[in-house]
Amino acid sequence: MYKFMFITNQPYAWYAGLPGVAVSVTDLQVQVIKLQNYSDYVWVELRCHSSCLLDHPAYNWMKNGQDIYSKTAASLSSFFYPTDWISCAVKGHEKFPSPSVYAPKLPSVSVSPSAEIVEGSSVTLTCSSDANPAANYTWYKEDGHKPLSEDSQLVFSSIQSSDSGQYYCTAVNKLGMKKSGYKRINVKYAPKCPSVSVSPSAEIVEGSSVTLTCSSDANPAANCTWYKEDEDSAKASGQNFTITDIRPEHSGSYYCVAQNTRGYQNSTLQLTVVAGVGRLAAAGVTAAVLLPVIVFSVFLWIRKKRKSKESAESEDRTNHREQCLPDQRQLQEQDDLQYASIHFNNQADPLYSNMRAAQPRRHTEEQEVAEYTAVRFNRGSEAKRGRSHETEESSCGLYATVNKT
Repeated sequence: MYKFMFITNQPYAWYAGLPGVAVSVTDLQVQVIKLQNYSDYVWVELRCHSSCLLDHPAYNWMKNGQDIYSKTAASLSSFFYPTDWISCAVKGHEKFPSPSVYAPKLPSVSVSPSAEIVEGSSVTLTCSSDANPAANYTWYKEDGHKPLSEDSQLVFSSIQSSDSGQYYCTAVNKLGMKKSGYKRINVKYAPKCPSVSVSPSAEIVEGSSVTLTCSSDANPAANCTWYKEDEDSAKASGQNFTITDIRPEHSGSYYCVAQNTRGYQNSTLQLTVVAGVGRLAAAGVTAAVLLPVIVFSVFLWIRKKRKSKESAESEDRTNHREQCLPDQRQLQEQDDLQYASIHFNNQADPLYSNMRAAQPRRHTEEQEVAEYTAVRFNRGSEAKRGRSHETEESSCGLYATVNKT
């Protein structure tokens, strides 16, 4: 934009012509019309173009700085290698050629910020390449085939430890493609929760050797320190903690602390030591000796209890018989007994009388049948007499010996 202006000798007295005159200069442009891709080169059709040339002048084509004299038309068909560059100029004005067209040059990759990358921060990767026509960009991680972004920038708003790795970009235009070198992203982060293990993982026997192992994902690598619960001093430093000739007093909870410049984490495991083979054998022998003794003692105690119970029951039965049955020896001494019933009228306590036993007779003499009289107790009325072989209402009879006449 050009403007005419004049200035007077008076303060702030100046004048400009508005809006002014706009001037634009159009350079020649090489346009890529079509192409055919091959393994090592492409076959292209180019056209030299300018919007300010109304007629059709002759053109001069140059490839890699060398003139192609046979080509004076506005169009050019030629093979094109990735390292080639081509331009055109109006014949007679070779000092003012068009910008050259070429495939992308080796892309460069930059990272922002350039300082240490910490987990959770924002990181931007930028890809740039010199190319005409302008290149299109694509981002990849390591040897992955899935594109991460189809832009010149790859942005991590909150980068994570899993984003660590190597990245590269590709720059592509119609004349070719170029791949950048790898750019490594190293994300620093505090230790993750440590993983603790014990070896051997089987039962820990007294006298054996045991190794505790601590590992943690961290960047930079974490330093591991072993502690035992309720003890202030460290037991060992390093990833592994070995206890040789382990004893039952080594049982307890152990924890590993993993620490780096970004932070720390800890994890706990329980260690239980069982008695050694010698102690187990001694315990087995002791049990083998004591078990029969205990079994025998229990047997004797049960037998004694059973005898005591049987004796008590026998005594109870004897007492019961003595109360309810007559003396067997007395019955054996008597030949024939006569039983008489005795009736008590309205007496609270019955009185008993024994009568003299009859003299036994010889078995050779004729014996008479004894008379049996049932004894009944009737309160308030005279006892009825009758002959019977059993007592109906009394569980125990009252017996008296009577001498027969």
